[in-house]
Formats: sequence, C-alpha cells, structure tokens
Amino acid sequence: MALALTYQGQTTIPVEIEGLTPTWARDKSLAEIREFEIFHGNQKLPLGEMFDIEGNASDLQFDFHGDLSGVHWIGAHMSEGEIHIHGPGGRHIGSEMRGGRIEVAGDAGGWAGAEMSGGLLHIHGHAG
Repeated sequence: MALALTYQGQTTIPVEIEGLTPTWARDKSLAEIREFEIFHGNQKLPLGEMFDIEGNASDLQFDFHGDLSGVHWIGAHMSEGEIHIHGPGGRHIGSEMRGGRIEVAGDAGGWAGAEMSGGLLHIHGHAG
C-alpha cells in the first residue's frame, strides 16, 4: 500500500518538501513521517501540519493528492521508487533525480527535472 499524502494547506506562501523521498521514508513510521521538517516560507514545521498522511512507505510509493501548485521540490534527489501526483505540482519536481519514476497528472511548475541524471519524469500537463 502506497503512502498517501493529501495536501491541506491553505496558503499562498510556498511550501518546500525537499528531501522527502521514498528511500528516506521506507523504514519510517507514520509518526516519524509526520514530523519530517518542511519549510513554509522561511519557517520550519512538521509535514503533518500541511498534509494528511496515511498508508505505508515500505513499498517505495507515494501518492500526492490536492492542489500542489504551491508545493515545491517534490521528489527532488529521488533515487528509487515511484511518486504519483494527482493534480498540479509546484517548482523543481524531480530536480536532481537519479532514479525512480514520477508521474504528474496535471501541470508542473518551472525547473521540473532540473539536473536530472536518471529516472523518469512524466508530466501529463504543461511544465513551467
């Protein structure tokens, strides 16, 4: 069962989740994943304050839901696993990706796939 992350943020301030990858989450409990540190503008806060999180990350699969157009760095530095974004995503999706697969069912912000050296990034909408 994939790890489901549903965005609940109601903000125009950018949210950055750089470093949240299937490899990092693989052996973590839901409580540990909820405490993963993200940025809301220049303030640090736990992932669980912006996302509802359920499921299991042991299969190296993430399913993101919601309007993620203001959520940046999804899948950055990813080396394995799969991420499915069900809707639009923000800037730097898959940046510096080395392996794995990211599917975006909507549009992606600028710098999608910047400095990728491996893996697959498939954007079904427009890329910034």
